[in-house]
Amino acid sequence: MLTLAIASAAAFALAVLSAVAGFGGGVLLLPVFTALFGLRMAVPMLTVTQLSSNAFRVWLNRHDLRWRLVGWFALGAVPLAVTGGLLLARAPLGALHRLLGVFLIGVVIWRRVTPHPRKPADPSFAAVGAASGLGSALLGSVGPLTAPFFLAYGLTRAAYIGTEAAGALTMHLSKIAAYGAGDLLTREVLVYGAALTPATLAGAWAGRRIVGRLSDRVFVLLVEAGLLVAGLLFLIGG
Repeated sequence: MLTLAIASAAAFALAVLSAVAGFGGGVLLLPVFTALFGLRMAVPMLTVTQLSSNAFRVWLNRHDLRWRLVGWFALGAVPLAVTGGLLLARAPLGALHRLLGVFLIGVVIWRRVTPHPRKPADPSFAAVGAASGLGSALLGSVGPLTAPFFLAYGLTRAAYIGTEAAGALTMHLSKIAAYGAGDLLTREVLVYGAALTPATLAGAWAGRRIVGRLSDRVFVLLVEAGLLVAGLLFLIGG
């Protein structure tokens, strides 16, 4: 019960963060789950937990979704998420963490040097989805990886959060199928994932109330600060 209480408190707090910034909850929740359950169990458990959180964020922001981007994202994310899920048991996770950390910090520096990047074409989100699907299946969460591309497209607040969550939802469903095929989706993973669902839904709802009060400028600055923190965490954790 103590383990579940700690995990639930962390899931609620970081679901609020994800609902406000569009990402960050999974990146910060993974170390908590790893300490409580071990890395190989933490990654599929995190996916089960994120499934409900992302689905609720899609529903809360359903009127602002960019479905065309979601379709392109899913085109790349689904097959690579399945591939990554099957490779999880043998992947060099430490090296991947460090590589992603360097990328995220570099992206923030690039955005400061180039404050008005060219808007990416819709089909380019298939490549974004592919990289995100593979990385998420191996590392548990790479939400910060997609943020710079959605921001460069011009999405903010509800449109950004809902569209990112819808893309992530297709990815998480694919990962769960792959983890099941690889015998990583154990009874314990499913029980804990279900038990943590109320905390993640409550956190998503609370975060939605907060983000409606932010200006676009403050929202972008918040996302960039989250990218820097996530990058440093990946470097330290790697």
